Amino acid sequence: MSVETREFQAEVQQLLHLMIHSLYSNKEIFLRELISNAADAADKLRFEAIKQPDLLADDPELKVDLLFDEAAGTVIIRDNGIGMSRDEVIENLGTIARSGTRKFMDALSGDQKKDSQLIGQFGVGFYSAFIVADKVTVTTRRAGGTEAVQWISDGKGSYTLEAADKADRGTEVTLHLREDEKEFANASRLKFIVGRYSEHIGLPIRMLEGEGEEQSLKAINQASALWTRPRNELKDEDYQNFYQHLCHDFEAPLSWSHNRVEGNLEYTSLLYIPKRAPHDLWDREQRNGVKLYVRRVFILDHAKELLPNYLRFVRGLVDSADLRMNVSRELLQGNKVVTKIRAALVKRVLDLLEDMAKNKPEDYATFWSEFGQVLKEGIVEDADNRDRIAGLLRFASTLHPEGATVPLAEYVARMKEGQEKIFYLTGESRSAARQSPHLEGFRKRELEVLLMTDRVDEWVVSHLQSFQEKTLESAAQGA
Repeated sequence: MSVETREFQAEVQQLLHLMIHSLYSNKEIFLRELISNAADAADKLRFEAIKQPDLLADDPELKVDLLFDEAAGTVIIRDNGIGMSRDEVIENLGTIARSGTRKFMDALSGDQKKDSQLIGQFGVGFYSAFIVADKVTVTTRRAGGTEAVQWISDGKGSYTLEAADKADRGTEVTLHLREDEKEFANASRLKFIVGRYSEHIGLPIRMLEGEGEEQSLKAINQASALWTRPRNELKDEDYQNFYQHLCHDFEAPLSWSHNRVEGNLEYTSLLYIPKRAPHDLWDREQRNGVKLYVRRVFILDHAKELLPNYLRFVRGLVDSADLRMNVSRELLQGNKVVTKIRAALVKRVLDLLEDMAKNKPEDYATFWSEFGQVLKEGIVEDADNRDRIAGLLRFASTLHPEGATVPLAEYVARMKEGQEKIFYLTGESRSAARQSPHLEGFRKRELEVLLMTDRVDEWVVSHLQSFQEKTLESAAQGA
């Protein structure tokens, strides 16, 4: 194959320029993203090897090698994962953000910290390499394939493709660092970043250690799946670092739940409640759900069947010993094991939220401001857990200042003697609701009214007809 030059899409050129010149709040994320890509490539190879064991036969130990050359100013991230064919290189490296390049650019706010968090959410992590490099070379060969391909770009609008010599499967990404970014071609610097973001990745990350003839590649991370380790061995920092690696988030999660279930059904779950909502929380085509593993073999990136849609903010993973190894997206639907795991995970998440609401009210207030409207959908979608979800809801009230919210249980606890109904009023905004003439009679009688101003509230109260045997009634109806 001769050298072929291709242009990026016009929007891609703008996005690359933006990333290179604006997203500077945390430059070291480039290594986290490229190592995560290498780990994903290993996961995909494990999955394909279930049906084609020969793909792993010649090199069964999956790994990531991290090499550097201080004099040349280069950093190399090399893996022996699934690799890419020529068409896959064009699709994956020539087209940024499958979820929508324009949507990604529209989401950028100008806040460097927030903008850098969007990288992982849009699948454009590879391009973070251009934050520190003025040229990137990718040499790759797909497992089971015979031809290798090399992709080269300076991130300014075009890239070249040509045939390459590569004897084994996998991908090698070479970063030619900018003059002012050569600090990253340093062993201590690279080890620090790996320790911070990729310590618990499920395969060894190796670097050269020793001198002369005794120099060899040795693992610099634990190389064990964190969720398989006993909880008493893990610290809060371990869970937080793993979450940031798993979910590409710079902030620590609000809370998490790590559980191993044994007996008739065996699985391990590690579920996280994020601190911030993603930009596409209300996108109907959003890819959501936890990751699914079967005996530590990656199966599915977004197993939405394992949690209902109203819990789409939950991140994490499930590793099951009871799903067949040939499990696929189609087999998840109607699978009895999946149904049991789903019910248990819902209970686990609600337990987690109830504990947070009781013992960490400030954290729960943060959660509610980010995800409250989504959780309300559970009142309609999950009749079996409606009472528990209702206990987690928060609403503004005429007895509380602007911005404060109260749970239904607190309202019921201070109801006046003889009051049998929970009064509420829907409105376009809290200020508009507070000025409603419907409230005059309630103020005179000193009756508390809940103010429901979210767009889902009318839908919610049409299904939530009572709480703790108290009927909900609109203050705009009747006498």
